[in-house]
Amino acid sequence: MTAANVVPEWLSRRAQHSPQTPALLFGGSTWTFAELDAAAWNVAGKLAALGARDGARIALLASAGPDYVALVHGVPRAGCILVPLNTRLAPDEIAWQLKDAGASLLVYDAGSAEKARAALAQVPGVTPVSLAGPEPGAVAWTGVSPEPLAGRDTIALDSVHSIIYTSGTTGRPKGAMITFGNHFWSAAGTWMHLGARPDDRWLAAMPLFHVGGMAILIRSAIAGVPVILHPRFDPAAANRAIDEDGATIVSVVATMLDRMIAERGDEPYPGTLRAVLLGGGPAPPALVARAEALGVPILPTYGLTETASQVACMAPGEALGKPGAAGKPLFPARIRIVRDGRPAAPGEIGEIAVAGPNVTPGYWNRPEATAAALRDGWLHTGDLGYLDAEGYLYVADRREDLIISGGENIYPAEVEAALAAHPAVAEAAVVGAPDDHWGQVPVAYIATRPGCAVSDEELLAFLRRRLAGYKIPRRIVRREELPKGPSGKILRRSLREGLADEPAAQPAEGPSSEGRAAGEREQV
Repeated sequence: MTAANVVPEWLSRRAQHSPQTPALLFGGSTWTFAELDAAAWNVAGKLAALGARDGARIALLASAGPDYVALVHGVPRAGCILVPLNTRLAPDEIAWQLKDAGASLLVYDAGSAEKARAALAQVPGVTPVSLAGPEPGAVAWTGVSPEPLAGRDTIALDSVHSIIYTSGTTGRPKGAMITFGNHFWSAAGTWMHLGARPDDRWLAAMPLFHVGGMAILIRSAIAGVPVILHPRFDPAAANRAIDEDGATIVSVVATMLDRMIAERGDEPYPGTLRAVLLGGGPAPPALVARAEALGVPILPTYGLTETASQVACMAPGEALGKPGAAGKPLFPARIRIVRDGRPAAPGEIGEIAVAGPNVTPGYWNRPEATAAALRDGWLHTGDLGYLDAEGYLYVADRREDLIISGGENIYPAEVEAALAAHPAVAEAAVVGAPDDHWGQVPVAYIATRPGCAVSDEELLAFLRRRLAGYKIPRRIVRREELPKGPSGKILRRSLREGLADEPAAQPAEGPSSEGRAAGEREQV
């Protein structure tokens, strides 16, 4: 650590400069930056009282709310690393991430208590901490007396702030280490692009356990911009936040914006709304046109967990003239396209590679995955795209097998592994089927073992105990044998190409749009 690498902690400095400025609006109540700063110090003191030491991983399983925001800022102040967990994961998935991160504490709220208990039963040694109050076997957060802390008002930019899990092609998620510097430069790039105005308010209706939601909290603390926080996405509530609460900037994916426009009808949006950052893949031209007709300033964007949120973004007014574009690189990021080991020419499709101080230093306890992704100072994303002659990025496709459903990434290998765990299943493959609402939904192809039978209902119930709801296949197609290549590997591409001959997928069931609001590779 060098003196040049140490800067003031952002919320602490913001509270010094703008103590009475609103920092957080939630459920009809308002917290100033001074009040939020005090809440973050309280979190840090309580963690110290619970024995958390520098470098300890603190897992958080909770819905969006003031407690969550205070923990996002307070956990790092205690010298600990925040590990936000997706509340929609199954207990087995949560347990695996707790083990992988080596978490010492799991902080959870009332809505996640049942999942937390089931996961903790599989991970001895993790201290359960309940935000909801006294609960058998758990420490009550309200009953912890904070220890006084001093000297925590600076941060080292190369220190790890958070570990955020992304799905992996091997079927296991990877924890991307996001440093304070990654978060800072991501925020700086956003504000250099948008400019911060005195009347700005940023609506956060995305899950805070995704990097896109967390990034809103950090950007806002750095720039002194109030956050309007919603516990979950609701299109009517989002529209009211724009009309009545003064939201000037909104982060959404296409399915969210589509629902907002449908709920609103033909009523134009107010001129105070100046930026709607749209992630979740290329912006559908028809949606962009409908939105622009209602006065919605669409700014398509491209980002990843590994880049601490967005890395490219369109400017206001450009979306209609550049259909499908995700914008130019934000400062200080760099983007290049690599094809066959060489830089691609303008318009030539290749792998998108990203470099800059907003790029993760690597994956937690994954040296091989880190070495594969980070080469010669560039993050090789696995996403395909091209740069046009003017430098605009177009995302042509995601990883060949990746399914993006309502902004959530679904990796087939993970679902296939869960299917293969059933004793009646001999082979399994999962591909994405087009869906008008979610973009894609997963479809499973299976071959059962000789003499074994399992109904669709039994198999789906088996999967629901092991996977998040959005990963559950919407249809199961049975084959005597799945197509394979010369090496014996199942050919997902062949199955995808044959989807048009299969019956249409059933409508997506169960998961709500807010739970699908931000996937690992589309954060805004």
